[in-house]
Amino acid sequence: MFIRAYLRASTHDQDASRAKDSLETFTQGFEKVIACQYVENASGATTERRELQRLLTDALQGDVLLVESIDRLSRLPVDDWKKLRSEIDQKGLRVVSVDLPTSHQAMRANEDDEFTARMLDAVNSMMLDMMAAIARKDYEQRRERQQQGIEKAKTQGKYNGRPVDEVKHKRIAELLKAGFSIRKTAEHAGASTYTVQKVKSNMIDLSLDSKV
Repeated sequence: MFIRAYLRASTHDQDASRAKDSLETFTQGFEKVIACQYVENASGATTERRELQRLLTDALQGDVLLVESIDRLSRLPVDDWKKLRSEIDQKGLRVVSVDLPTSHQAMRANEDDEFTARMLDAVNSMMLDMMAAIARKDYEQRRERQQQGIEKAKTQGKYNGRPVDEVKHKRIAELLKAGFSIRKTAEHAGASTYTVQKVKSNMIDLSLDSKV
């Protein structure tokens, strides 16, 4: 059994490898080991996740895709989730999530007859979709509460936006001036591509202002 662990955190301020120990403890309980890990900092609400795509490219029929919880795999809208599920199914991957007991059966290879295994797969598939829907709903509710908090702070004159990381922005500017692409700059600076694009835009604006 080849187990591929996917570890994700939403921002670069969080440690995406935090779940490593708990996943290793989980697999040891089944007398299995994690063959390889894919670690990245990216939102679960986007399909643009390099390490997840690399996992799907590397995966072979019968491999296990191991996550700490379903929301680490997806907070996607329903159509994007269906597309990801389709890719996972086409690869013949079996998703195992520590927080989804019905998925744990995949760690017990050859312990059940074919009928039982197929029944458990069907139940797990339904539960997987349900947990993905819950993860998306939780994401939307948190975003809504966050926006409400921002609007309230604005009306009270207390909102100044997210503080700028001057050191990181300087590093981004240096990398861009050195000719690095937006994606490579993001990787080296430990920033999102959105932040890199924002810094690049500011650099262009400053350059134009200096020519006026």
